[in-house]
Amino acid sequence: MSDKTLVKHSIQKNILSVLLHQKTARFRDMRPPRTDTNLYSYHLSQLVKGGLVVKSDDGYTLGPVGLVYADGVATDDPFVRRQPKIITMMVIQNSDGDTLLQRRRKQPYIDMWTLPNGKVHIDDATLVAAAQREAVKKLKLADQTMTHAGDCYVRVRHNDTTMTVTLAHVFTLNRDDIETDEDTVWVQPHKLHKMHLAPGVSEIIARTFFRDSFFFEDFDAVIETF
Repeated sequence: MSDKTLVKHSIQKNILSVLLHQKTARFRDMRPPRTDTNLYSYHLSQLVKGGLVVKSDDGYTLGPVGLVYADGVATDDPFVRRQPKIITMMVIQNSDGDTLLQRRRKQPYIDMWTLPNGKVHIDDATLVAAAQREAVKKLKLADQTMTHAGDCYVRVRHNDTTMTVTLAHVFTLNRDDIETDEDTVWVQPHKLHKMHLAPGVSEIIARTFFRDSFFFEDFDAVIETF
């Protein structure tokens, strides 16, 4: 996939838009209204041929190239510009030593569990400010004090495809009063391996347990299945 890829046709964009927010979709779910079946089938087959979409037993889902597309595309811009993503990520523990995880509701890595995180914005005054903004957005934690524990550079590969490259500025904090639900859960340390974790999450959690004053790590993760 080139550094700048344009999905030109509106039918193809519609298909990818549906799969961006669903793990799988049926044939009829991705078809734009009042679209000829043969025309729709042609554009779907083009996406399958290009590796953006794959057919599974449950329907259709994003393929490796489609997941790369999902990671870089902006909703208001049809171009994909491949570049490392810069995020803040929070390792939050309660007084029992449990770690807070949130379920991803968007591709790539939809339905996997990750640490609360969010992209750094160009207008964030500092990295701490970026992390605090995400704490408000994701967890409703206002004016949260946190420690910048370290940085992790995570490269995720599937076969010969580089799926995602992320620079995570890792922050740590302790809270006991965070509300949980089906997408936000506390997990005991010895049960983390039972969770379907997004790539790099287990390594980042383990690295923070050393409690160094500051750390930097490179992680090269290989993902076999989605």
